[in-house]
Amino acid sequence: MNHTFAINIFNTFKMSKGLSSSSIGRKLMMAMSGFFLLVFLLQHFTINFLSVISEEVFNEVSHFMGTNFLVQFILQPILMFGVVFHLLMGMYLDRKNKLARPVKYEMESANNNSSWISRSMLITGVMIMLFLALHFYDFWIPEIKIKYIDGDMSGLHDGKFRYWHELNHKFHDIYRVAIYCVAFVFLSLHLMHGFQSSFQTAGVNHAKYTPIIKLCGYIYAVVIPAGFILIAIYHHLFRVTLL
Repeated sequence: MNHTFAINIFNTFKMSKGLSSSSIGRKLMMAMSGFFLLVFLLQHFTINFLSVISEEVFNEVSHFMGTNFLVQFILQPILMFGVVFHLLMGMYLDRKNKLARPVKYEMESANNNSSWISRSMLITGVMIMLFLALHFYDFWIPEIKIKYIDGDMSGLHDGKFRYWHELNHKFHDIYRVAIYCVAFVFLSLHLMHGFQSSFQTAGVNHAKYTPIIKLCGYIYAVVIPAGFILIAIYHHLFRVTLL
């Protein structure tokens, strides 16, 4: 067993040398970035869901995340790189796949060999990126201005933490709530294929465990986006004026 394990490690090392230059390597990097974003999305949802449970706890966690050096200057740049890399690599792989297929064959076999969701990953991915631009405009850019341009790292407004009220205020507008809800539907569609596809690309394909992974993928793809929709609707229904 130890001998087999050593061979597998050696083969993995050999493959890694050409990781970025091979089709399989690029797909594997796409899957790894997908895993990273899945973990981030779960963490981001957990923090935001605290705003529904406890204003005080949400404020404390938000202030910690917003002022922590590791989060702000190491993890946040890595996250941004991961998002951009995932989109660009997805666009590249999608184009390579289309160029590699005869047009007639692609049109005849598309419906037979893949689902609409899997064929629309680029579309849903681009829609998510457009939503992220709005999300950055709503939350990230104002935070950068307050903390690093205005120089206010206190997180306070009139002597109280401002994070919960700022989040709540963004969802006063019903049109913004609608945009967020539609965006999370696109996210759900993207995750339904992306979750299990990442595991399959990484080589996790087992008769016993693959059905479990697919089930977990569907649960994740429904629960997380639905949770974000719930957060948006909650803050719209329970509007509080920011003094």
